[in-house]
Amino acid sequence: MNLPLFIATRMQKTGHYKSSVSGRIIKIAIITIAISMGMILISVSSGKGLQMEIKKKTTAFNGHLQIVPFENNQSEISISPIIDSIEIKKKVEKRPEVIHVHGTATKASIIKNQDNFEGVFYKGVDIDYRWEYLENFLDEGTIPNISDQISNEVIISKEISDRIKIELGSYIDAYFYENINQNYPNIRKLKVVGFFSTGFPEIDKSFIIGDIKNIKSINKWEENHIGNYEVFLSDINFIDKIGNIIYNDLPSNLDVLGLPQKYPDVFQWISLFDFNIFIIFIIMIIVGIVNTSSAILILILERSKMIGLLKSIGSNNLLIQKVFIWNGISIIGYGLFWGNLIGLSFYFSQYYFKWIKLDPKIYYADYVPVYLNFSDVIFFNLLFLIISGILLCLPIIIIGRISPAKVLRFN
Repeated sequence: MNLPLFIATRMQKTGHYKSSVSGRIIKIAIITIAISMGMILISVSSGKGLQMEIKKKTTAFNGHLQIVPFENNQSEISISPIIDSIEIKKKVEKRPEVIHVHGTATKASIIKNQDNFEGVFYKGVDIDYRWEYLENFLDEGTIPNISDQISNEVIISKEISDRIKIELGSYIDAYFYENINQNYPNIRKLKVVGFFSTGFPEIDKSFIIGDIKNIKSINKWEENHIGNYEVFLSDINFIDKIGNIIYNDLPSNLDVLGLPQKYPDVFQWISLFDFNIFIIFIIMIIVGIVNTSSAILILILERSKMIGLLKSIGSNNLLIQKVFIWNGISIIGYGLFWGNLIGLSFYFSQYYFKWIKLDPKIYYADYVPVYLNFSDVIFFNLLFLIISGILLCLPIIIIGRISPAKVLRFN
């Protein structure tokens, strides 16, 4: 029989334990630990969720990596074309981390509907473009039909459609300039077949997507010319590693841009979420430990006569300390149970009902996205339990200083 555990269990079941001052303090400690763990899981799930949602949106429209000409590596507009080379594609696709590679091109344009004008970037894609990356953001309509023949179908953002007051299935006039010395623009009549919305202002306010052959025609490019390659990886964490490998395999006139280089401000901002989660964890664990230690200290002082009695019949300090360690673990255990219930309740309710909304102009999402896996829950629970267990030993040291002769005196 585990004697310390037995004594601790009997202590918790007594009516005196529940109605005493220490009993009330212990309840407060359990509530504090529950709130602390709940806040940790809420901050982790919302922080990771927002990071993943923003990365998902930027990746869908840009790929994880872009292979671009050196003279064009920081421009949204495809200035100089590159040759769509089978050899380059094979070099890139041989990496197991690479899922897909396709060519695109981008050109500035002014679109017009009646008396409404809007400056946009026309992004041209080809037959091999994987539309499934954008399907989650398609609010209405269908994707453009891109084939061997030039297509005039485009999808535009809901934000742009509201500004120029265009309806689904209507036509817009798009004005392009081949170069700055051109007196009259090239005009294309484009049919709007779909509306998309990402909640990402840099994309929603600027881009329309259609056939790359329109750009080739306007720029007088060859059939095998493209503006850049977009490379999709199996994991966003491979960007730096695979980017360096691909760069070393490319001709000297090509460069590789990672997604963080394209949107440095956004990625610097979301990287702060990890720091915020760390700060919240530290604050919450300090609050939980202080309350638990206080509860155990009060319990020890309240049970000083029991400690003196146990010592008088031959119990050593270690056995008595184990009794209160089991009490501490019990407090932490109850607190973690309710804390997990709070955190997971928030996670599942927000995941399915999306009841907390955000301003997409600030947070790039119209609701709080959440992400939490089983390993996250286990990790933070174990970390909380280990740190609390170690620091729980501090108030228990006082047991060694309790003298049976002093606490067992009768008045």
